[in-house]
Amino acid sequence: MDGAGGGEPLPEAVAGEAGVQRGVEKSGERGGWLSRHAIDVRPLRHPAYRRLFIGSAVSFFGYQFTAVAVPVQMFALTHSSAWVGYLGIAGLVPLLIFALWGGAVADAFDRRLVLLASSLLMWVSTLGLLAQGVLGARSPALLLVLVAVQSVAFAVSAPTRSAIVPRLLPDDEVAAGNTLNYTMSNVATVAGPLGAGLVLAHFPIAAAYGIDAALFAVVLWAALRLPRLSPETTKRTTGGLRDVMFGLRYLATTPVLLLSFAIDIAAMVLALPRALFPQVASDRFGGIGAVGWLFSAIAIGSVVAGLTSGWIGRVRRQGVALIAAVVVWGLAVAAAGLAHSLWLAVLLLALGGAADLVSAVYRQTMLQTYAPDELRGRMQGVFTAVVAGGPRLGDLRAGLMAPAFGLTFSWVGGGIAAAVVAIALGVAFPALRRYTVR
Repeated sequence: MDGAGGGEPLPEAVAGEAGVQRGVEKSGERGGWLSRHAIDVRPLRHPAYRRLFIGSAVSFFGYQFTAVAVPVQMFALTHSSAWVGYLGIAGLVPLLIFALWGGAVADAFDRRLVLLASSLLMWVSTLGLLAQGVLGARSPALLLVLVAVQSVAFAVSAPTRSAIVPRLLPDDEVAAGNTLNYTMSNVATVAGPLGAGLVLAHFPIAAAYGIDAALFAVVLWAALRLPRLSPETTKRTTGGLRDVMFGLRYLATTPVLLLSFAIDIAAMVLALPRALFPQVASDRFGGIGAVGWLFSAIAIGSVVAGLTSGWIGRVRRQGVALIAAVVVWGLAVAAAGLAHSLWLAVLLLALGGAADLVSAVYRQTMLQTYAPDELRGRMQGVFTAVVAGGPRLGDLRAGLMAPAFGLTFSWVGGGIAAAVVAIALGVAFPALRRYTVR
């Protein structure tokens, strides 16, 4: 900042600044690495974002109990990994249909009200899972229906929540807010499945659903406490098909974003081994007690990467970094599929999870950098369909390949294929590997 007279700084001022700089450099010998690499928590200073963060953190932790309980219950009812894979289809179809529409609705109406309504629907579906668990219903079809309803609610709430973040934070803190959100979700994905494993080992399946239903109430409180978030644009939108198509046409003009979606789909569809976890825990690692560690392993690596993520924002060649992260993800998952020790499998899956967080932060930040506010909901709808739809297709692929080709081939072959596709996309489409942050 210039002085009052607008002239050059005085010599003694320069000397003083030099002394301060020398002091910073000395202290940096001890704390410099931490200051450069520790996660940026500045977004938590903003009350509205902080409430949304807390609500999301608590509810997502609770959701992990359901995320583990549903496939465990399905496998217990059917003794089939294929049926566990069908859960992926039950979640995918509503997601693809409603995510784009949900994003358009978030652009057309008050995002606070959209988030509240979709969260209520998700809570109702969780209560349905609780009821069937308490009543002892033994219906795989009912599980598929309740998962589908839950997916409808998620398809609307997820893009709405993501589109809200840039409205609550200054522009220079959006990337930090995304990193905090991803790290929080992965902390929950570590702690939640471990807790679910303990609950499922000692209590009926309904207990896991009950914990989710109780904790989900916090996200309703967070949505109620948000400020009004009406559309900023003066353009009239209704959240209908025309608005959805306008968003897709906009996306078609940004090939880098399309390629970032393609590489994520390849990573999740080809490499994610989640549908195999109940069978692997039972056949290879001594019983259902290992399933919590398998479900948590990827998130453990993501948490470690998130807590040391200060360097992520300083990488300029983000296209190359994205490709490299997906290659590491695929190879780490493939190596984990060959492990016959639970702890080695967890360690390798954690390495893959660290790479996955890096790729996720870059993809989300790239998307939010391009899209104006009036299109953020629709762009986040596409992002949600890809990010949440890819794993569900991955569940289906892994679940169907295991009976036909064997457990090891389904797991290891998928990881190697994901790494090969990521490299091929980088070679075939220079726009992705040449992308540099603006």
